Formats: sequence, C-alpha cells, structure tokens
Amino acid sequence: MVAVTASDIHRTIDAVWRIESARLIASIARIVRDVGVAEDLAQDALVAALEQWPKSGVPDNPGAWLMATAKHRAIDQLRRATRIERKHELLGHELEAQQEAAVSDLDAAIDDHVGDDLLRLVFISCHPVLSTEARVALTLRLLGGLTTDEIARAFLVSEPTVAQRIVRAKRTLADAHVLFEVPRGDEFSARLSSVLQVIYLVFNEGYAATAGDDWMRPELCQDALRLGRILAELVPNEPEVHGLVALMEIQASRSRARVGPSGEPVLLLEQDRARWDHVLVRRGLAALERAEKLGGALGPYALQAAIAACHARAHTGEETDWARIAALYDALAELTPSPVVELNRGVAVGMAFGPAAGLELVDALTSEPSLKSYHLLPSVRGDLLSKLGRFDEARAEFERAASLTRNARERDLLLERARVRPRASSPPESA
Repeated sequence: MVAVTASDIHRTIDAVWRIESARLIASIARIVRDVGVAEDLAQDALVAALEQWPKSGVPDNPGAWLMATAKHRAIDQLRRATRIERKHELLGHELEAQQEAAVSDLDAAIDDHVGDDLLRLVFISCHPVLSTEARVALTLRLLGGLTTDEIARAFLVSEPTVAQRIVRAKRTLADAHVLFEVPRGDEFSARLSSVLQVIYLVFNEGYAATAGDDWMRPELCQDALRLGRILAELVPNEPEVHGLVALMEIQASRSRARVGPSGEPVLLLEQDRARWDHVLVRRGLAALERAEKLGGALGPYALQAAIAACHARAHTGEETDWARIAALYDALAELTPSPVVELNRGVAVGMAFGPAAGLELVDALTSEPSLKSYHLLPSVRGDLLSKLGRFDEARAEFERAASLTRNARERDLLLERARVRPRASSPPESA
C-alpha cells in the first residue's frame, strides 16, 4: 500500500479547488448576495480542508465536503449578523423575515442543482459596470480558480495590480448593488456579449501572447476553453456561445504544432498537421454544427469558427479553400467592420487571388490610426511584398513589425524573415 503524504493531499486539495471553487462561490453568493463575502466563505472552507484533510484523509466526495462546510459557515455568518442587528435594535420584522428566509434557502440549497447559480456568477463577473481588465481578472479568479499570482504572471503585470483590480471589482459590484441574477431580454444579449468577449480575450492572450518571452500561454487557452464549455452547457440555445467554443477548440488544436523544438513560432502553413489535436478539431467542428443548426445568420464568433474550420478540414496547406475564407471575411467585415478584420481579409484575398490583390486591400489600411502601432500590419505587408519580389520593401516592413511587437519570440521570427531573402512562405497567422 502506497503511503499518502501531506504534499499529495495538498495537491489533491488544489485540484479539487480548481474544479469546485466556481460552483462553491456561485452557490454561496446566491444566499449572501455578495460575491466578495461568498469568496471569503469559500476560502474559509478551503483553509478548513488544508487543516483537516491531512489528518482525516480526503473525503469520498471532496466537492460536497467543501460545499457543506462553506454553507454552514454562511449560515453561522447570517445568524451572527442577525444577533448583532438585534443587539442594536435595528432589526425590524421585515428584515428578520428576510434573514430567516435566507437561512432557510441556504439549508435547502445544499441539494440544489448549481447550474443556475454558476450562470449568475458568470454574468456578474463580466458585468459591464466593470472595466475590461477587471472583468478578466475577476472571471479568472472566481470562475477559473486562478490565484492573483497566476493571473499576474499570465498577463505580465504585478500581483498587487491584479489584487487591486479584483478588490475594486468586488467593491464596485457591491456599491452598484448588482443583483445576483441572470438578466433578461435585451440586457441578457448585451451581457452575454460581454461574457463572450472576456472568454475570447483570455483565449487570445493564451494563443498569441502580446508580450513576454513565450509565443503561447497554453494554460490561459485551457482556462478559456473550460469557461466556454461550461457556458455552452448553461445556455445551450445560444448559437454564438457554440460559435466561440468551436473557434477556441479548433484554434487550440494547433497548439503543439505552433511551437518549434526551441519554443520558436511555427506559422500556419508551415505546421506539421499530424501534430494537430484531431480530437479538438472534431469537438470544434461539432460545436460549429450546433451553432449552425440553431438557425439564423452566423454571428462573429461562428463566422471566425467557420474560417478556422476551413483550415482544419484541409489535409495540407495547399488544399486550403482560401476563396471561401475570403468570402467568410467579407461576411464578417459586413457584420462587424473593423480595420483588423480588413487586414485579415487582405491576407485571405492575397492567398486566394494573388498577392497584388491582397496588397491593394492592405495598403488602404496604412493610414488607419488604430493600426499605427499594430505589428501585424507591416508583417502582412512584408509577406505580400516578398511574394511580389519586392524584397527590400519587404525587409523594411518585417523590421518595422519587429520593432512594434512586445513578444520576444515573435520579434525573433520577424527579424529572421527580414534577414533571410523571403520565399513563398506562410502568411502571419492572423487569418
């Protein structure tokens, strides 16, 4: 019989916390009506596990143990608050009834399905009253189970900065009296858009890190995928949720092939497609099919997933249906016009109809203020110019792109492309 060490139990507790923390906080928050308090109570349960499990062993159902412990502490806190109110003679009959109802709800909630609570927590974490940075930090903290240190390292900011964002976010939610409920009607659609944006931002930062020494941060991709899959289960009739999941599944399938032996970037058409994760590809295509079956015009995430599916279905780079990709970018540009979409459309048109056609579209973007510091604009121009044999101009564009990126791996790749006489190569992985 293998002896179980304290470090083994601590690793188990960490794994259980990652899995159960979001449901735990969501369930408690419905009762106490305060995300900050709910997280504190959940953390108390975690501390209790760290103290007790090394002595008593890991329970058969560790998630249920944490849930029961947190809820008992919530009951104690509600009763304590009630006693304090009574001592100060500030507790009216109405408030007393509310407190008693809350305790009753809490006792009854132990056996409740937590899906609705989790959905409420998703919508609260991504509430528009918070800044985008605060939404991302709070979502990763409450729903991803990440520590402030892990979030800070993922986004290359200081731990105090992340901690401050989270504290301010919880205070803002409390001060704004944000209700612990799923919004309805138009507000639901608006808030869902915010939720999807946060998950998309987290995934993109993992897929193509904006700064630092690593080309990718796979852990962030995994966190975003997990959040997307949870959301798809909670709101199964929303096509854009399935569209985003499809996009992330297919993009994530390339992760192993996107990085070379020394951590260097490997661009799309140069990747060994045998290294793609075809289980993720199948999951992504199935999610896209679900989005399409729900009917209506495809939204921006589903359209991007359809573009990713074109790459996934091609056995080789040469088999890629670039004409269809260009058409899908046409639809995306009409639905959500932006300079970045136009840049990607230029890449697709260049691949489908020749570099001159692509360069014409891309050159029209050179005066766009929002792309002034966007490194992929000169990178795309460099690729198209090299294919037209305009090597000196291409070299200058690659050097400019290298000066603009904050990612060390990407900078090395761009400088290498500037040094070596360009060949017919893969476009930047922006399409």
